[in-house]
Amino acid sequence: MTDPSTQEQLALRSDFGVRLSNSMKQYGPLCVGIDPHRKLLTDWGYEVDAQGAELYAMRMLQAANGRAAAVKFQTSMFERYGSRGYAALERVLFAARQMDIITIVDCLHGGLSTTISAIADAYFKPNAPMLADAITLLPYYGARSLGGVIDDALNNGRGVFIASLTSNPEGASLQTAIRQTGEYKGKTVAYGIANTAQKYNMDTPGLGSVGLIIGATIGQWLQESGVAPSSFTGPILSPGYGWQGAEASDLKTVFRGTHGNVLVTVSRAIAEHGPDIQSLIQATESIALDVRLALMEETLD
Repeated sequence: MTDPSTQEQLALRSDFGVRLSNSMKQYGPLCVGIDPHRKLLTDWGYEVDAQGAELYAMRMLQAANGRAAAVKFQTSMFERYGSRGYAALERVLFAARQMDIITIVDCLHGGLSTTISAIADAYFKPNAPMLADAITLLPYYGARSLGGVIDDALNNGRGVFIASLTSNPEGASLQTAIRQTGEYKGKTVAYGIANTAQKYNMDTPGLGSVGLIIGATIGQWLQESGVAPSSFTGPILSPGYGWQGAEASDLKTVFRGTHGNVLVTVSRAIAEHGPDIQSLIQATESIALDVRLALMEETLD
């Protein structure tokens, strides 16, 4: 018989995937991006400072609450204000937890395993100052260099999203480059990243807790990459819809055959309707319906 502590540990390592899956079933596949750009703060009539970023984030949280599966915070938009910006991020993350909204911190950390081990203290452990449900990671020190921080996330009931095929066109040449050595020799960089991530989800029933970042704009080089989103069993965080140019047809192309695990992140296409809260709510509801229908049609195909 399996030791109870082992069962508890396995349940903990799958906790983020379970919670995200439940939220997506309830609210659909929209993740509201909270990116307080300078221009948006100015357009909203807010000061371009830490307080303005915090006010912006709180308003976006209010619009997302009960209408989106998750929210994603872009840390650089807070980091620019130094310690005051980080304090603002701590407060809005606390507010999101009080609302019971799933939070993703888009910090794109990566590095030597000994260096990034400190991330768990910042984001994953119960008393972490910026406690989040998941963070984003960069794998370009080698995807396996992330093993320690991934285990820290899972062992604390948290998740990660690893950049594989990003929405910016500059990423294509690197991400579709062919590996010359190692386990995935002859395969693309993105393929190796995706397969390394999938290994963490193999023994997890339902949605895994180790996800990928796959942009909605990468349809033209998806086949070249060798990555098959339909075979991935963790969550897929997909930027690029709306302001970056991706449309419903792109979601259908890139995520053909997926099974309810794609989380589409949208920021400026919602925020441009602010700061009026009713306008933000209407924009959130409208875009949530659009992405839900696009991905529902693709799942049924």
